Amino acid sequence: MRPYEVAIILDATLDDAIIRQRTDGIVDFVKSKGGTTGRIDRWGRRTFAYEMKKRTEGYYLFVDVTGEPAVLADLDRMLTLSDDVIRHRVIRLPEGNFTRREIRAPRESVQTPAAPAQEASDSTVEVDAAPVATA
Repeated sequence: MRPYEVAIILDATLDDAIIRQRTDGIVDFVKSKGGTTGRIDRWGRRTFAYEMKKRTEGYYLFVDVTGEPAVLADLDRMLTLSDDVIRHRVIRLPEGNFTRREIRAPRESVQTPAAPAQEASDSTVEVDAAPVATA
């Protein structure tokens, strides 16, 4: 069993009852295939940065799922065929007991040592130039 996060954008013109019904349908589908669901984040209605499928607004939903790859392949197919889903993405999370914040945290920047400073009295720079052969 592998951990996944499923990001779903539903049509914002749907009623709240229908959105809840679609969410429950996704959870029931995963459980019927042998997977388990975890936290469900409902971000609500958000305006798109650009138009998708002639819509400017969508209902964002994030579901944590644990299951076999075949379960997620079936869920991906179901979401692709659904008319209420504008866009979706299935993301495999790393193994272990991580939180989203730990996974998405930026890596620490590596400090490179500074170049040694030249002495102030040395104002000229010498360059060794080798002759370039031309053919």
